Amino acid sequence: MRVDADYLVRPIGRVESPLVDRAAAPRQGDEGSPDAWLVFDGSVERGLRDLAVGSDVLVLTWLDRARRDVLAVHPRGETSRPETGVFSTRSPDRPNPIGLHRVTILSVEGTRMLVRDLEALDGTPVLDVKPVLDAGTER
Repeated sequence: MRVDADYLVRPIGRVESPLVDRAAAPRQGDEGSPDAWLVFDGSVERGLRDLAVGSDVLVLTWLDRARRDVLAVHPRGETSRPETGVFSTRSPDRPNPIGLHRVTILSVEGTRMLVRDLEALDGTPVLDVKPVLDAGTER
C-alpha cells in the first residue's frame, strides 16, 4: 500500500447556505441546520437525473476551512470530555477533511438540489453524492 501517493479530487459543485460562520453552525445536520442548495457543475447534470424528492442521499464535501494537522480532539469541543483520536469522531479537523452528510432531497431544479439537514458552510465544495442503501436496496 502506498501512503505517499497524491490523489486529485475535483469538486462537482458547491453548497449555497446561510451558514457562513463555523463557530455558529450546528455540529450535525439534524441539530437545526437551515435548508441549503447544492449547486452542481453543468458537466454532471446527467448524473443527477434519477434523484427523487424525498430520498435520502449521502453528500461528500471537502471541508475547506478545516485544519489538516489535527489528530486528536475533545468531542464536540467540550474540554470536559477526554481527548479522542479524530478517526473516532466526526470532527471536521483531520488529515483529509472529507465531510459526510446524510440529507433529504426537498427539490431538484436542473443542476440545483435543495436539501434538509446539511450543516456545511456556504461555498463548501461538493465532491460526490451517493444513494443511501438500506437493507434490501439494490443499486
